[in-house]
Amino acid sequence: MDTLEAIQTRRAIRAYDPDHAISPAELHDLLAAARRAPSAFNIQHCRFVVVRDPALRRELRKVAWDQPDVTDASVLIVICADRDAWKKDPARYFNGAPDDVKQRMAEMIRGYYEGREWVQQDETMRSAGLAAQTLMLAATAMGYQSCPMDGFDYDAVGRLINLPANHVVAMFVVIGKGTEQAAPRVGKLPDGEVILTDRFPPS
Repeated sequence: MDTLEAIQTRRAIRAYDPDHAISPAELHDLLAAARRAPSAFNIQHCRFVVVRDPALRRELRKVAWDQPDVTDASVLIVICADRDAWKKDPARYFNGAPDDVKQRMAEMIRGYYEGREWVQQDETMRSAGLAAQTLMLAATAMGYQSCPMDGFDYDAVGRLINLPANHVVAMFVVIGKGTEQAAPRVGKLPDGEVILTDRFPPS
């Protein structure tokens, strides 16, 4: 499946075959694809918590409005991000580059993030969103269905997965074999309302 076809056919599916298993090789490929999503300065904020323990998945379902896909999908991934990634030996994000490039980029990273807490938070969410979409498109290309989820108690989820300090939970992504067809696409706004040239019109 090519990229445009994956984009056009990806839909959020909420019902899954609980008996279908995604192989370790397939899961590896999915996560490898997600890790290729871009992040600012290549600091790779995202942390992918693959929840394998059935008991933990049941506990997560309890704090996620009892949504069945939390336990029924083949894979549940809690996408988190490290707000402090920018200050953890930033030169390592350019390992393999010349030393002067590594040093220059580390200085740029510190200059961009230090003292700008809103940027630290915003970049985690941008990175998580890019990773989630990449993950779901990869799943579509592999013949699976997926759904991004945010209907849960974030604090409770953080406690259940032992979320480190200065990390955030961005969303769940579930992946598996869907057991229902997606509903028809509805409510599409006209291009003229969402695609603008140069600037917004005067209000």
